[in-house]
Amino acid sequence: MDKILIVDDEGSVRRTLSILLKRKGYSVEAASDGPEALKMMDNTCYDLVITDLNMPVMGGIELLKRIKKSAPNIEVMILTAYGSIQSAVEAIKIGAYDYLTKPIEPKEIAIRVENALERKKLRSEVKYLKKVVEDRFSLKNIIGKNPQFLRMLEVVEKVAETDSTVLICGESGTGKELVARAVHGASPRREKTFITINSGALPESMLDGELFGYVKGAFTGAASAKKGLFEEADQGTIFLDEVSATSPMTQVRLLRVLQEQEIRRLGSNEMIKINVRVIAATNMNLLKLVKEGRFREDLYYRLNVVSIFIPPLRDRKDDIPLLAGYFLKQNARGIPEKLKSLSTPARDIIYKYDWPGNIRELKNSIESATAITSSRVIDVKDLPFALRRGKKGKVSAIIEKRWSLKEMEKDYITILLNENDWNCSRTARDLGLARNTLLRKIEQYDITRFINKSG
Repeated sequence: MDKILIVDDEGSVRRTLSILLKRKGYSVEAASDGPEALKMMDNTCYDLVITDLNMPVMGGIELLKRIKKSAPNIEVMILTAYGSIQSAVEAIKIGAYDYLTKPIEPKEIAIRVENALERKKLRSEVKYLKKVVEDRFSLKNIIGKNPQFLRMLEVVEKVAETDSTVLICGESGTGKELVARAVHGASPRREKTFITINSGALPESMLDGELFGYVKGAFTGAASAKKGLFEEADQGTIFLDEVSATSPMTQVRLLRVLQEQEIRRLGSNEMIKINVRVIAATNMNLLKLVKEGRFREDLYYRLNVVSIFIPPLRDRKDDIPLLAGYFLKQNARGIPEKLKSLSTPARDIIYKYDWPGNIRELKNSIESATAITSSRVIDVKDLPFALRRGKKGKVSAIIEKRWSLKEMEKDYITILLNENDWNCSRTARDLGLARNTLLRKIEQYDITRFINKSG
């Protein structure tokens, strides 16, 4: 039940408001002046304080300042006479949510109080969700004990404290975005925006518009001006994934951003100053691309101020049991009876497998096996076919006898969906099928629940 404190030196006002708000289901207490209110707040957590503006001993403005200093999450509403509206406006500038004029209109105050409490709840939810995101992407949640991986984390921790541009290198599925978010989350910019864009997912014309923005009429369809992601990320961090896929013209624009910390919207001659930290990532050998003339050498050195290499999962085998256990707990969603374990043979297969899709493939494999099995223990038969056939691709005689052609086809489709991050169009091309044919097979084998519909 929401708790409200009414502060007014007039007893009739305190009684009227108390009766009105109690009828609405709120828990209401009252104080006759500021000092009494502050004493009551030492022992009780209130959601809303409604205080008169003009009171002896301590006025409403002073009480508001004290409340916002000691308990900034409490919403405050000001009661005032018509002649003091200017002072009420000043109170809002200091931090009051709203002001009410006397005499009190019951319907109006009921609506205003409801809105104030709703705002407090929304602010609390935003604060909670922000904490959840920060915890999820903090360094302490990047799991591993492999010495090479731990050395990488030491670099991440050190570079996070700086404003240096970072280039994260690693195979697909190794967790480059997770590391980028951890760098941002441990940096002085952690309270500001973190924006991510996949540079290879958009054609050049669209990518430039997304990154740098455009003015009205810059091209057909530009009906109004639009801020680019660099402007949106001002004071924060922008993460450029698959930076190797950018076109030569986009590379020129990126170079200017890094050199001058300024951008120009498409169709405009005006330069806009920004303050953005750039973190880029690639699964390609950028230096090789530079030698082949496919990536600008000057941009490469601007991006590669600090280089972070994430080792593939096959080179950190000692982390596989830790990661598998973590994903099993994730799939249980905190419900003990849903928590599953791996049988010894299944654990051996997971440990010996090469994991070409790295952590992403391991995560998807655990999720798939957890959904398929009806037992508390995940066995070999519950694992995707890629794991059961082994790292050299040889199917054992036992598996060949146990599994039908349809079952093997189902698992092979699941493998490719995993490797393509559940992109149906790409998977259909890899299989040599029409997309509609693949979708029919997915429905036939009842694996639609694993698909990201956006693919």
